[in-house]
Amino acid sequence: MNTLARWGKFNLVGVMGMVAQLGSLAVLNRIVPGHYLAASAVALELTLLHNFVWHVHYTWRERRETATLLGQCARFHLSNGMVSLVGNLALMKVLVAGALLPVLAANGIAILCCSLVNFSLGRRGCLELSACNPKQVERGS
Repeated sequence: MNTLARWGKFNLVGVMGMVAQLGSLAVLNRIVPGHYLAASAVALELTLLHNFVWHVHYTWRERRETATLLGQCARFHLSNGMVSLVGNLALMKVLVAGALLPVLAANGIAILCCSLVNFSLGRRGCLELSACNPKQVERGS
């Protein structure tokens, strides 16, 4: 699959994940007001699990054959998850505490900032245990 088509699939999953994350954050922020960083971390974990399932079955589905689901989930969390966690929490602190943006607006910006790095990590093989074939990466698979 070419890079543009794959990027389209990635972004479709990303939009669904963004809705899930912002919805979760809105609910959590009402339950525990004033703890936006903790609420952001919980909403992010729910979204990571949501996105992982969709990416395994839709975006990167041909990469499942050689890897265990648990191994893929661990790699996904260690790559996309870490980028999202560190990026989201750092940007949330700056945008909410520093720039005084509303929590949901700040989180939306943080999600968008992390998305390009996360696509690149997924494209390079975080959803497979064996190393990517360099020719596949060059072709945009």
